[in-house]
Amino acid sequence: MKILLCCLLGCVSLVAQDIPVSRFQPGEKVNYQLYFKWGLIMAKAGEASLTVDKASFQNQPAWQYSLLFRTNGIFERIYRMRDTMACFYTYDKGLLQYSSKHSDEGDYYSVDELTFAYQNDKAHIHSKRYTPTRTKIDTTLIVEGNVHDMLSATMYLRSLDWSRLQMGDERPFLIAVGRDVVHAAFRYEGQQVIEREGVKYRTRHFYVDVYDEAFTQSKAAGEVWIGDDENHIPIKIRAKLKIGAAEVYYQSSENLKYPFSCGISVSK
Repeated sequence: MKILLCCLLGCVSLVAQDIPVSRFQPGEKVNYQLYFKWGLIMAKAGEASLTVDKASFQNQPAWQYSLLFRTNGIFERIYRMRDTMACFYTYDKGLLQYSSKHSDEGDYYSVDELTFAYQNDKAHIHSKRYTPTRTKIDTTLIVEGNVHDMLSATMYLRSLDWSRLQMGDERPFLIAVGRDVVHAAFRYEGQQVIEREGVKYRTRHFYVDVYDEAFTQSKAAGEVWIGDDENHIPIKIRAKLKIGAAEVYYQSSENLKYPFSCGISVSK
């Protein structure tokens, strides 16, 4: 569940995909509400925010793309989570340099770190996972292809050129997670209008196919609806679970580079 949600919340021959710097500006922030859906039950499970800002990495100018997530309501007592994820990109070329994921589940805390280097059309990724008491993973992954961490995959989705997409087109990518590299693809399903709390949104609809043994259903393991304006921000996300589904909805945003024109109607 957590892997798929993070991938939803991000040209095959490329080793690394440049981030779409033309779509955002420093200080962008988008807020979301997370729900768990089981039959007719729709329970609020948490809240999240995605931010983009200028930063510094290894004393060089960089872009920082971050996700903050926390459970609330009844889920705070059942399965408490506090996740913080961050990606750092080179400021000029927008190449992924480093990512981290801090997971706090109440009685368990861990950190995942990925450090990216690029050589001979391959990505060399130093993957490390540790807790306060021991190192659980310390290895290097050598990957050929369009590779991301769990969060930067959502930025990859924002970078797609819709004028070059036709119904059913797939955009494959790889996700580095711990010791593994997971194969996945965004599959384009065209334009769609969705409605939430009286607001209608023009969106582009994508399925997410995940080819990994951890998922019982690889085809259409998730869906994402991206706002159909120049910002390309996620409006709705749906991840199938073994029981029910997790759904994420756009709540608010600030400091977007372009007008939020995908919202087309508000009920009174």
